[in-house]
Amino acid sequence: MTQIATPSGTSAERKVAHPGVVVAVACYCGIVVALTQTMIVPLIPLLPSLLGTTASNTSWAVTATLLTAAVTMPISGRLGDMVGKRLMLVISLGFLVVGSLLCAVSDSLVPVIAGRALQGMAMGAIALGISIMRDELPVERVGPAVARVSATLGVGGAIGLPVAAVIVEKANWHALFWIAAGLGVVGIVAVLALIPESPVRTPARFDFLGAVGLGSALVMLLLAISKGGDWGWGDPLTVGLLIGSVAVLAIWGTWELRTAAPLVDLRTTARPQVLFTNIASVGAGFAMYGMSLVPIQLLLAPGATGYGAGLTLIQAGLVLMPGGLMMYLFSDVGARITIARGPRAALLTGLVIIGFGYTVLLLMRSEWWQIGLAGAITSAGVGVAYAAMPALIMGAVPVTETAAANGLNALMRSVGTSLSAAVVGTVLAHQTTRLGSIALPSERGFTIALLISLAASAAAFALALAIPARTPR
Repeated sequence: MTQIATPSGTSAERKVAHPGVVVAVACYCGIVVALTQTMIVPLIPLLPSLLGTTASNTSWAVTATLLTAAVTMPISGRLGDMVGKRLMLVISLGFLVVGSLLCAVSDSLVPVIAGRALQGMAMGAIALGISIMRDELPVERVGPAVARVSATLGVGGAIGLPVAAVIVEKANWHALFWIAAGLGVVGIVAVLALIPESPVRTPARFDFLGAVGLGSALVMLLLAISKGGDWGWGDPLTVGLLIGSVAVLAIWGTWELRTAAPLVDLRTTARPQVLFTNIASVGAGFAMYGMSLVPIQLLLAPGATGYGAGLTLIQAGLVLMPGGLMMYLFSDVGARITIARGPRAALLTGLVIIGFGYTVLLLMRSEWWQIGLAGAITSAGVGVAYAAMPALIMGAVPVTETAAANGLNALMRSVGTSLSAAVVGTVLAHQTTRLGSIALPSERGFTIALLISLAASAAAFALALAIPARTPR
């Protein structure tokens, strides 16, 4: 039986016939959405020749997904609270299908960028899936279910890289997107057939101006972060975008505090448990993505460098694949710690494990198995930490704001990954060594990148200490 809170404050009980099925469908959707984010990685060096343009132009196939995902996550969460989480989950998967089909039939840059942007609009599915767990499952099953859905981000990413590498090597690159579209259709059918629509609603007028303001600020901020390395951090365009994002955020915040039905309830967001969890999520996202960026390059670097493993992309993907499994398995550990000690303790534990993984890679990276081991340890920590974040958020917000609050938390993690991509990418681009005529990131560059990521996990740990301690529920 699940206690369902309605906007009026009353409650009702209803049975969910097969809670395990609901969890499985939500996890499937999360894995599919996460898979589409990494499936393009093996294509990145090939896109200029495949699309007949420059590497700088094809980088927008990655940037477009990042931007639309960041803008869409809090908006889809708010709409999920208003019109129904299942409906918004279906719409999110619909964007994924349409975007995948557009890429599958395209051979030029603009349609591929548009398709990737539509794929990015599906990223809200993970936060929606987490929120559905709170509405549909018995109380005792919510924690483990939320942990599993939260971990699908890593599982999908770990699966996506080697699978995509095999497809790119053995088949036409369009097959990647045909497969993604098919997986999305299966997800839509499963959601419609197996997940009931929650009666929990927040009847209100949608905050269109708030959505435009937040979207504009995020686009400017993330454009400056993701393209600052190419344009130059002192370039007027980069500086102007950063200043513009701060100005728009200030105006947006004033509007959100004054409007009757805000896109983001800043008063709820300012509660210490929510505020420090969200800020710590930036550091955790930074640390997670740093381990996605560094090991793959160490594994692919030629052995002649003295530090590279010289593996193929498929081999490197297989070495890193266990990390996704560890993230999923240890999400259950995070749920158990949450039940026994509270979500704050689980988050702190996860961040300690992440820091230990970075320490291992700093000290041992001469062999491929050492790199894989460090990645698996860090992924285990991410599984524990990511299981705790939604529990911290949902423990401090009303049931009618669950999806919006989870969407905002997912956005903060996304900001962390974007910062990681920009900072680590800049470090590796400027700390190089030459192998013949080829410039490669130097061993010193990798060390600096790892130290920065370790510092990010330490900062997240310090912020997590500021989260009020709660008695486990």
